[in-house]
Amino acid sequence: MALSDISLDDLNNIDINDIKKIGLAPTPVKIGLIVVVCVAVLAAGYFLDTTKQLEVLAKTEKEEVALRQTFSQKQAKAANLDAYKQQLAEMEVSFGALLRQLPNKTEIETLLTDISQTGISAGLDINFFKPEGLSPKEFYAEYPIKLKVTGRYHEFAEFVSGVAALPRIVTLRDFLIKPAKKNGGAKLEMELTAVTYQYLDEDAQEK
Repeated sequence: MALSDISLDDLNNIDINDIKKIGLAPTPVKIGLIVVVCVAVLAAGYFLDTTKQLEVLAKTEKEEVALRQTFSQKQAKAANLDAYKQQLAEMEVSFGALLRQLPNKTEIETLLTDISQTGISAGLDINFFKPEGLSPKEFYAEYPIKLKVTGRYHEFAEFVSGVAALPRIVTLRDFLIKPAKKNGGAKLEMELTAVTYQYLDEDAQEK
């Protein structure tokens, strides 16, 4: 009987006495039995051990992909670190320049005079000029000044241009232009708020 003709039923029906006689069996039968045993051992080893190892390998490969992505991101940041430091230094310089444009307490009065003189130089009649006092924000405080002036359009434009040219930061807002009172002729009346800013040091911020 050939090895290929041996079925599972045949193996199940093998008598213990027949197993004892294996040593006396022909060489082809011995080789066939050895092959069957080896295949069974390999199959059992695959299902009991190799399958778990494959699952661990798949999980490890996913973790490797995630780690590679994290590494690439951190490597890109590290490569641009010098550029970031340079940008930070430039921002600090720019911020310092802006802070120098903010008046301190002693310069507020001088700035008020500058704004008033700018309006007079533009040919405006200043009817109302009232500083509102400091209004603290985060690291700075606003200092609004209410203005009411009379003049012509080109004088208004000259005034705005003159304020923008001041060495300190001043913004103009809340514009309202209307005809001047009776007998005003071609003149107009403009109400606005000029706002300057004051830097608050750490002690002032805490207060």
